[in-house]
Amino acid sequence: MEIKQFQDKNLAHYSYAIVSNGEVAVIDPSRNPQPYYDFADEHHAKITTIIETHPHADFVSSHLEIFKTTGATIYVSKLLGAEYPHQTFDDDDAIILGHVTLKALDTPGHSPDSISIVLIDENDKERAVFSGDTLFIGDCGRPDLREQAGSITMTREDLAKNMYHSLHDKFLPLADDVMLYPAHGAGSLCGKGLSQQNTSTMGAEKLSNWSLQDMSEDDFVAQLLADQPFVPKYFPYEVGLNKKGAANFSDSISKVEKKKAENIDLQTSLDPSLVVIDSRPQQQFKKGHLKNAINLMNDNSFETWLGSIVNPGEKFYLVAENEIVLNELIARIAKIGYEGQIQLAISGDIGNVVTANFDSTELKNNEDAFTIVDIRNPSEIKTKKIFEHTIEIPLYELRERTKEIPLNKPIVVHCEAGFRSAAGSSIIKSKVNGTAQVFDLSEAVKSF
Repeated sequence: MEIKQFQDKNLAHYSYAIVSNGEVAVIDPSRNPQPYYDFADEHHAKITTIIETHPHADFVSSHLEIFKTTGATIYVSKLLGAEYPHQTFDDDDAIILGHVTLKALDTPGHSPDSISIVLIDENDKERAVFSGDTLFIGDCGRPDLREQAGSITMTREDLAKNMYHSLHDKFLPLADDVMLYPAHGAGSLCGKGLSQQNTSTMGAEKLSNWSLQDMSEDDFVAQLLADQPFVPKYFPYEVGLNKKGAANFSDSISKVEKKKAENIDLQTSLDPSLVVIDSRPQQQFKKGHLKNAINLMNDNSFETWLGSIVNPGEKFYLVAENEIVLNELIARIAKIGYEGQIQLAISGDIGNVVTANFDSTELKNNEDAFTIVDIRNPSEIKTKKIFEHTIEIPLYELRERTKEIPLNKPIVVHCEAGFRSAAGSSIIKSKVNGTAQVFDLSEAVKSF
């Protein structure tokens, strides 16, 4: 028996493959199924089992595609309301995989339909638990994503209470040497304090994880609900897509139309009402870009911020510095199910709108001469105030709230380190349409 952990660093997502006696089970697979096929081939084994711990909100799963390709059975909770062929898998149900057994635990809390899986070896010993988004290393899953999404909706307060009982009734009784394999790590928005570690043991978590400590249900609920991160626009959409099952990954990304910038007539080829997601480096973007362009640079968190700025179903243009990067970004965009929204994917330099660099000494000499817009998350502002007088609008709400920004002074946009302010300043610039100067403080914010 072997357990393989797969990591998607961009979405801080962990998925798993278990092989025993020629059979493979895949748990919470990513959008691209090829790594799981490769794993099975390397072990001369066949994928027979696919388990979804819940309908994920932050990424698109390939469970339906793997089923169609391999004929493997998909197992999910009966509460999920899955719209694809499946078998239900709930408390005390078991799957025999080669010489090992996979046992289901109903563990609601992150969602009403969350399950976890205990692996029992050939000696009838519990060896590992695959906890989905219920228990993380150092934290537990957030309970506020299913108030308006999924076949079953619940208030965050009720889900927080469910989480308390799932952790205390299902996880705490597990032996200390049981390995813990969660679906996410640090950087995921499915929790608020996830560890950088990728595996742990139940013994270690019982000692250090706040959510497993001795406290009342009321205290637990209050602590869990406090200061949860924002919910990206694409999260509710993702739950529905995973409940239905996504299209084939390779086929879907191959349908995206692509062109080189030099082959595009700016006067007739592009719809001026559509937003442009321009992923080029900031200085390249500033030398020339399209009018409605948002400079969302090619960063580790690109797909998360794309799904936080652009609405599900909203068409957009995608710009990248070259064809290689363009293809990489299309594949990453498919991980959140937005590939069908790309109106056209463009490689190379395009556009004649120039953005000037900003001299931060002007701001240091006279802050009152500018309208300063802080686009950091509320929790960041709560921790550290950089400027005394600012308009606070987080990046994920900026497109909808630019009218709150006065235009009587030049506008300076900042975040924590410079990545988000490139996107934020370009959003504001496209909205104010030349009625005010808009500057990006960029990395110079670190000197304030």
